[in-house]
Amino acid sequence: MFISFEGIDKSGKSTQVSLLADFLLKKNYPIAVTKEPGGTDLGKLIKNLLLMEDKKINPFAELFLYLADRAQHVQEVIVPLLKEEKLIISDRYADATLAYQGFGRGLSFEMIQKLNDKVTQGIWPNLTFLLDIEPELAMRRKRANDRIEKEDLTFHRKVREGYLKIAKLCPERIKVIKADESPLFIHEKIKKITLEKLSHGV
Repeated sequence: MFISFEGIDKSGKSTQVSLLADFLLKKNYPIAVTKEPGGTDLGKLIKNLLLMEDKKINPFAELFLYLADRAQHVQEVIVPLLKEEKLIISDRYADATLAYQGFGRGLSFEMIQKLNDKVTQGIWPNLTFLLDIEPELAMRRKRANDRIEKEDLTFHRKVREGYLKIAKLCPERIKVIKADESPLFIHEKIKKITLEKLSHGV
């Protein structure tokens, strides 16, 4: 099974990834936790380029850097873990590019979808948790540390709206979770949905 977590910056993804992984490990599931960008050695180099604070990156250059990271991640991490029948939990995956570069940057959704299908080798998560939060609230949680986080509220609103539109297109896979509750309350919701999915043998 392949689970991904999505959401705008500072929505609490990393916390929920950690909580779910800990819970499933205690249940003796064979867990592997990964992330995008930066889930491989090459990906770490790409991530450093993408998040440099003082650099302006062309939207198409940004898109192809994320796609390069994903292509390597799928080939080097996702495919082998699926063959090992691991339960994969990824902090971001292909939906992020649709939301950030498609809706946030205004690039063609259809083009990105086609490119995503290529670099993912057609592999999509069985379950995606979209942690939904108002950008104004998210921005107050923590000081912006990188180029993407430092984008203005208009950009983050577009990304959030994009995520919600993507969720409506894929209601069976993407579960929208309100992210303005306490971390443990959110975790309980995620835990319940995950166990239901696992019980159906997906």
